[in-house]
Amino acid sequence: MLIALMLDGALGWPHGLYARIGHPVTWLGALIGAGDRRLNREKAGDLSRRITGVVLAGAVIALAAGMALAISRLLPGGRAGLILTAILAWPLVAARSLHDHVTAVARPLAAGDLAGARKAVSMIVGRNPTLLDGAGIARAAAESLAENASDGIVAPLFWGMLLGLPGIAAYKAINTMDSMIGHRTPRHEAFGWAAARIDDVANLVPARLTGLLFALASARPATALTIMLRDARSHRSPNAGWPEAAFAGALGIRLSGPRTYADRIAQEPWLNGDAPDPQPGDLARGLALYRRAMVMLAAIMALIVLMTGRP
Repeated sequence: MLIALMLDGALGWPHGLYARIGHPVTWLGALIGAGDRRLNREKAGDLSRRITGVVLAGAVIALAAGMALAISRLLPGGRAGLILTAILAWPLVAARSLHDHVTAVARPLAAGDLAGARKAVSMIVGRNPTLLDGAGIARAAAESLAENASDGIVAPLFWGMLLGLPGIAAYKAINTMDSMIGHRTPRHEAFGWAAARIDDVANLVPARLTGLLFALASARPATALTIMLRDARSHRSPNAGWPEAAFAGALGIRLSGPRTYADRIAQEPWLNGDAPDPQPGDLARGLALYRRAMVMLAAIMALIVLMTGRP
């Protein structure tokens, strides 16, 4: 898993490769989308839709983990098997992609190009970008960076370290399902119930580890930890509040709070609410904090390998 993180940090997922074969997440997304269209019948009752959602979640997770297990058993032992496992796990880590997407927001925002920043931030958040001012754009991007550091990097590596290739594949299936059908909308409230609850459980430990990483990698670890422990539970998500609150405390900014989506206004509580709104320079500082946290994560993984002898 350490090699997979290093590969992703150095290369990301090349556009040429994506154009030729796509990406494992898009393959999972196609499978989940097909299941949603075929099984999630609008005329069915909530109980029926919840049951079919459970069936879909179980089937997708079993398929992803089962295929990964079958492949891992075919791999050779020794160094060759280690390298092949890392290559197979590489696309399931999103460290470079996340950094690039947030950088794409930070650059036009720093240059005063709000139109460009709004366009870039619309690629990573669901809220209405046309209503965001500079502070709102910075806040949305910072929240996405903090939350997705857990979902896209720490959590898959955590499950990969514990359960190998099947663990990281199963987690990616869980997280992709949650992002697609785990929403509290009329269509997915019942059908996506299982996907959302499984994702909550899968991220329980990684989210808190991510918050701890942000705190330890910051210039004000005690403050970041205090804000995280004080505010994380007020977040609408049982997990996202931990990295976001630590991130807010580490940078001395406030996050979360009210936001406007396409169809509704969400009155969310603030994280580190006494601090000011983030400014363009805070997003650059947040990216630097993210890089330090990822280096710290790699160092911890290397230490675990040295102590346990397990790659």
